[in-house]
Amino acid sequence: MRIFVTGASGYVGSAVLDALIRGGHQVTGLVRNTERAAQVAARGGAPVIGDLADPGSYRDLILQHDAVVHAALDTSPRGIELDRNALEAMLAALGERGAGPRAFVYTSGVWVIGSTSQPATEETPIKPVAFSAWRPAHEQMVLGAADDNLRTIVVRPGIVYGGSRGIVGDLLRDASKGLVRIIGSGENRWAAIYERDLGELYVRLLTNPDASGLYHATDEADERVNDIVEAIAAAAPQRPDIRRMPLDEARAKLGAYADALALDQVVRSPKARALGWAPVRRSITGNASRLFEEWRAGRQA
Repeated sequence: MRIFVTGASGYVGSAVLDALIRGGHQVTGLVRNTERAAQVAARGGAPVIGDLADPGSYRDLILQHDAVVHAALDTSPRGIELDRNALEAMLAALGERGAGPRAFVYTSGVWVIGSTSQPATEETPIKPVAFSAWRPAHEQMVLGAADDNLRTIVVRPGIVYGGSRGIVGDLLRDASKGLVRIIGSGENRWAAIYERDLGELYVRLLTNPDASGLYHATDEADERVNDIVEAIAAAAPQRPDIRRMPLDEARAKLGAYADALALDQVVRSPKARALGWAPVRRSITGNASRLFEEWRAGRQA
């Protein structure tokens, strides 16, 4: 297949790019500059420099592909608006193209679900925290664009781990510097997923003509933050100090992001598993030493 990936040099986008290349697919990656273009080319993709804010820089390109993966996430103050505008432009372009079938995959996240007292599936009603309150409307925009010639898919990954980036990557970095902070009691559970396993799910979704709708992507390990941090601390070259930051203090420093990190979530992925997908790596705590190795390797790359 010919796949167009936005954010192809980002954390999720690069995992998707790698998985697609391993599967023998042709990948065009939208990136912002020449440095990121070089990163995509080094991984085997064909980079294109463009800007989500300028649909003219990618609209015609997406029409030359069999599927689109939207993995870009702009974290600027205009990020939500840019994401909405990009979705509208891409879906409109795909809707105008007569030939099919095609697929469009949108990357959301499990924080849209909110805290879960019971295991949450794709059928569970959502109560998004403020940090992710904008996502449901974008998810519905994507799902509502499905027609006979366009499969639309929304993926809600858990907290992604592996390599040198992401929230767990930040914990590894902090541990290497000697101080790790836990927001709140640390008894909350994180829904997580290894980056390579996440990439493999995208491949299954793109290549299975029956795949459509909403999919969760978690390893279902249900690990508590205290246990994750303790495993990382034990694997560090020198044991770091561990500080617990009260939630009010964290909110003052991090805003709504603090409440997202403090969510207690147990999330299941039954629809993904029904496709035959199963995470190979199912634990942060059980792989802390390996994750440190990946983090160091990624920092040196």
